[in-house]
Amino acid sequence: MSKICATGMNALELGFNDQLTGGFKQKDLNVDPTLPYDDASFDVVTCVVSIDYLIEPIKVLKEACRVLKPGGKIIISQSNRCFPSKAISMWLQMNDRQHLELINGYFQYAGGFEEPRKAFDITATQPDNSYCDPMFIIEAVKA
Repeated sequence: MSKICATGMNALELGFNDQLTGGFKQKDLNVDPTLPYDDASFDVVTCVVSIDYLIEPIKVLKEACRVLKPGGKIIISQSNRCFPSKAISMWLQMNDRQHLELINGYFQYAGGFEEPRKAFDITATQPDNSYCDPMFIIEAVKA
């Protein structure tokens, strides 16, 4: 990878991330869902446990598609753990399967991504089989 960039709301947190070789942009995508990057400038875009907080996720995914190079991949991580006061209300009424279906629907309406999308359950397992919060990855490739 030639560079790793980030966009997020917390500049202090982003500033401490030493993996961001390409820097960061502080931005609230709920105020303006436009990503501050050039067209076709990334091989991979990630959205880490935050799609449930976006009020215009389809616009954000359209933006992700815009900044991805052809054949580029978007990776969304998602858990059922969230800040209920920040998540969209629909999310709070859904189970894990419904979350995955909703995200797939977001991709469908955003357009520009190949089908099928892939989903993976990456929930950690404990040696004593104790409970772990579920964790999922959803991948899509720019068409």
